[in-house]
Amino acid sequence: MTSKEIREAFLTFFKSKSHQIVPSAPVVVKNDPTLMFTNAGMNQFKELFLGEAQPKYARVADTQRCLRVSGKHNDLEEVGIDTYHHTLFEMLGNWSFGDYFKKEAISWAWELLTAVYGLDKDRLYVTIFEGDESEGLPKDVEARDFWKDLIAEDRILLGNKKDNFWEMGETGPCGPCSEIHYDMRPDEERRQTPGQALVNADHPQVIEIWNLVFMQFNRLKSGKLEPLPAKHVDTGMGFERLVRAIQGKTSNYDTDVFQPTIQFIAERSGIAYGADEKTDIAMRVLSDHIRAVSFAIADGQLPSNNKAGYVIRRILRRAVRYAYTFLDFKNPFIHELVPLLAKQFEGVFDGLAQQQSFVQKVILEEEVSFLRTLTTGIQRFENYAIDHADVDGEFAFELFDTYGFPIDLTELLAREKGLKVDMEGFQGALQKQKERSRAATAIDTGDWVVVAPEEDEETAFVGYDYLEASTRLVKYRQVSAKGRQQYQLVLSVTPFYAEGGGQIGDSGVLISEAGEKTYITDTKKENGLIVHVVEKLPSSLDGGFKAIVDKDKRLETENNHSATHLLHAALKQVLGDHVNQKGSLVTAEMLRFDVSHFAKITYEEIKQIEDVVNQKIRENILLKEERMVPYQEAIASGVTALFGEKYGDYVRVITFDDGFSKELCGGTHVKSTAQIGFFKITGESAVAAGVRRIEAITGRHAYAVIRDHFEVVGKLRELTNNPKDLVASVSKLIEENGELKKEIENQIRERSLALKSELVSRFQSFGDVNFLATEVDLPNADAVKTLAYALKSEVDNIFLVLGAQFGGKPSLTVVIADDLAKTRGWNAAAIVKELAKDIQGGGGGQPFFATAGGKLAAGLPKAIERAKDFLN
Repeated sequence: MTSKEIREAFLTFFKSKSHQIVPSAPVVVKNDPTLMFTNAGMNQFKELFLGEAQPKYARVADTQRCLRVSGKHNDLEEVGIDTYHHTLFEMLGNWSFGDYFKKEAISWAWELLTAVYGLDKDRLYVTIFEGDESEGLPKDVEARDFWKDLIAEDRILLGNKKDNFWEMGETGPCGPCSEIHYDMRPDEERRQTPGQALVNADHPQVIEIWNLVFMQFNRLKSGKLEPLPAKHVDTGMGFERLVRAIQGKTSNYDTDVFQPTIQFIAERSGIAYGADEKTDIAMRVLSDHIRAVSFAIADGQLPSNNKAGYVIRRILRRAVRYAYTFLDFKNPFIHELVPLLAKQFEGVFDGLAQQQSFVQKVILEEEVSFLRTLTTGIQRFENYAIDHADVDGEFAFELFDTYGFPIDLTELLAREKGLKVDMEGFQGALQKQKERSRAATAIDTGDWVVVAPEEDEETAFVGYDYLEASTRLVKYRQVSAKGRQQYQLVLSVTPFYAEGGGQIGDSGVLISEAGEKTYITDTKKENGLIVHVVEKLPSSLDGGFKAIVDKDKRLETENNHSATHLLHAALKQVLGDHVNQKGSLVTAEMLRFDVSHFAKITYEEIKQIEDVVNQKIRENILLKEERMVPYQEAIASGVTALFGEKYGDYVRVITFDDGFSKELCGGTHVKSTAQIGFFKITGESAVAAGVRRIEAITGRHAYAVIRDHFEVVGKLRELTNNPKDLVASVSKLIEENGELKKEIENQIRERSLALKSELVSRFQSFGDVNFLATEVDLPNADAVKTLAYALKSEVDNIFLVLGAQFGGKPSLTVVIADDLAKTRGWNAAAIVKELAKDIQGGGGGQPFFATAGGKLAAGLPKAIERAKDFLN
């Protein structure tokens, strides 16, 4: 079977078992502060396991793109080295939300693997949870009994808590799991050593392919386990490992999942795959990393210097380093792999094919930039190696952190020079960085305290229609971030919009029946749950509340949000259909809009864009809002959808003029475009390769800027006697001012040179040294410097001290002949520093020229008088 057929067989099988097949969620996670990337198939269903939303389907199956390169799930350093670890991988999964449980999950897994895929039953092993007395958890006898009907009992192995008890995190849903392992060793080797001894022993040919998790418990912050109200099934099967097992390969990279890419790399590099272990590793790294980087960019995460963007940049740079070091690609190459990948996943993950050109251009720009950095880093190492016997750990970390060098590259460069790397020092510096990073993002979250159990359902959001609502407090929890204590409240009904889609969350007030006010400072969505952030809890948690949104902030935010829709449409109209939104920020004060475009947006184009948006504002277009539209129906109608967004089966469509702006959006909007008032772009810049950022303002903020600009223009007109053409008048003034400056500079230069002739005759000879210390009347430091250098070129063995005053501030300049500075060790910087004490100042410079400034002009004569002392 081909990999495509294997994937289709999985989905077809579970569809036959009454599972709803759902699309993969984006690899970049939104609305979950605990995750940067989707690292497991269950991530998109997390809110269902937490009980914070109701499932639409009792049974679900899918193939999910996952990325494991951060946190405890970090496989990055193993990728390419071994045969089965990856950064991005597909996870095939089936789920039951309170429907079937262990019996069905086990029997269907066995049926699919043996009857459909035809895997050898004699190579299969399963593990079950052995129990944990410390937590009162019994052995999973139920799972064992179901397996006994399918597989020999000696192939059912006990697994400890680490391997066979799955937990979402430190708190939350968890439960025992049953893993399925496959032994791919040759028959002779299998006869000599039974597979039982190699399960979970990191043997490269005896690997886990499927994990069946039985969600039964919820772990509280105290560590205590309590039963979940409903039992769930969460399974995850590594697609790449499954393909390897079915195709009978010894490495994931030998399957048709990776071989097309690897053979392309081999052809372009002129190095056969299998010729050398180092080049093989490099090819595996490239074929793996291009998948992670491409899908992340397609899902909206651009490489950058922080958070998720930094992780993507690090993966890409790791690939570039391997290509540069081991495959001799000195010019950008990795971007050429994107078309192969887009073709491979066509019909499965179409977002990459739809954005192929954009993804390629972003990767190309990143490659060009890093190849420059890599060259600089190697030169930095070469210079370091000249003066050092070994490589210090701090320096190795600098190469890692600043230049993106992996420690193995530093070790390679060091070995070539006969140097050793202080690995202990490097690891220490790396650990300190990790601790700083963890401390900066650490959030301590308490358990939910339920106030109204009968209300503990999904919060009803009424904020599209109302800014006030009667509500009750359902539950709350305490949150500590960076030492600051806050609380999160969940309400039964809320008019507060939770931050999402670039729009900030609402703020406002919660008023109790007794009239007590509790101020809501922010509203966020976590795993589908709307949480309201407050600094303190209400005195009474029972009873009703009135939830009131800050109306002014909401309306101004709506102005800016609706303006982004008009802006998006205007950009496509002016720049072309290639323009797509890549990010946004909408606040009450401003809007920020990132779009795919590979050239600076010109001033003329900005004017055209503003004209289009403001025309639509003046047309007073009424908002057309459609809720609960079937997703496919909305897409078929020509609506604009954003890449990297996870849309449900039903969506909300926001339209301002059917032929102009029609987008999928969950944010709040103006009732008509006239409410926006006026739109003004305030900035345009580049934020990443192929991405331009537009900043703009609307409403009263735009009015304030225009008013201030008119005020400035009015004052300029007054200062220039109200000319007809203000720009021409100011340009003429600038030109005249420049000419006058040149004339003054020439006069000062002439004055300095005239003064030179007078001062040459005043030098005194002390042996072979020609000395002069005097105060001169010149307007600025440049004039004094011109005079000093003119005297130096005229007088041999010069020792010159010039005092001057600029605007009442004293200044000293010391000049020493080069020979005196070199042969006698005289130092102008040291002399001027000492003399500056008399003028209450300080200064410095070079041995032959130095200056100082001070505060006490009255001390200048004394400083000049003391200069002669240095002759002795």
